[in-house]
Amino acid sequence: MDGTVHIIFIFFSRCTHCKRLHPTWEELAQLLNEDNKSIVTVAKVDCTQDTALCSEHDVTGYPTLKFFGLDRKEAVKFRGTRDLPSLLNFLDEQLGSSVLVGIISLRYSKKGADDEHKGLIELTDDTFKKHLSTGNHFVKFYAPWCGHCQRLAPTWEAVAMGLANDDSVKISKIDCTMNREACKVYDIKSYPTLLWIQNGEKLDKYQGQRSVDDLTEYIAEMKGTITDEVPPPPPQPASPVVSLTGDTFETGIQKGITFVKFFAPWCGHCKGLAPTWEELGKIYVTKYDINIAKVDCTLEQNKELCSDQEVDGFPTLLLYKDGRKISEYNGSRGLEDLIEFVTKHSSHDEL
Repeated sequence: MDGTVHIIFIFFSRCTHCKRLHPTWEELAQLLNEDNKSIVTVAKVDCTQDTALCSEHDVTGYPTLKFFGLDRKEAVKFRGTRDLPSLLNFLDEQLGSSVLVGIISLRYSKKGADDEHKGLIELTDDTFKKHLSTGNHFVKFYAPWCGHCQRLAPTWEAVAMGLANDDSVKISKIDCTMNREACKVYDIKSYPTLLWIQNGEKLDKYQGQRSVDDLTEYIAEMKGTITDEVPPPPPQPASPVVSLTGDTFETGIQKGITFVKFFAPWCGHCKGLAPTWEELGKIYVTKYDINIAKVDCTLEQNKELCSDQEVDGFPTLLLYKDGRKISEYNGSRGLEDLIEFVTKHSSHDEL
């Protein structure tokens, strides 16, 4: 090798682990092997063919990954996890961040000029403040060497293309290796980071799945298009059952027949009776001298009232006539039974 090249070799055979590493190694090569003038070359040696070379470099297992630097007599053996981020982190340690970032950023900047996609805006330290200062923006903060960023790139471009004619939101991206100020402003600590920004302010960090459908649905939710299209719930009709409290109870039972349910919302029997009690209220809603009412005994303002009325279980059903308690109902809680009870007492005073 000449004096301008750092080389990282893979020594391999036909082993299963070697086959498994192959696509990742190809991806690393595509990322770094720009041309024969590149300062980094990703290479490989088949030890079933070049046995002498592998023996010279003390290769005893497969695959073996070694880095040969300019100022090192001995190669540095890679011992980490064999995925792209780990390999790039290893190179970052051997070369230094500025060298690695410079290589990759230059590669991607050239590629980006040829692969511009409609709808996707590339922001920089010089342009991000003005662009993001007004309106809705969905922004990808990334690093070109990041494996997850690389996998997201075509999806992000597809999302941008789908919204190219939508003026209500803009899709953009910022390379944090080249635009440190922008990424510092938005406190970016990992890649990719996807932020929803409105009028220059971060509103939300997207942390869901990164498919086109998931990202598009999220954009729709943030714009409010989904919630806005849902019609408001229809107004609920007023209940025919009168709600009484400690302050209104005496007035509420003053005239005619008043049949009162004393209840607690957590009580299972009370919940079971509730729809029947509503039906009973509907039957008598037009009868000026018969009222169907209820009192929630769990409310602070009603606890003294329930105690005064000797309510010691739920539900308790008491019938009042002209302000006086005349009977407690202890029968079956079917609608017909309740009607019969009210009818019986509406024409007779019974203690």
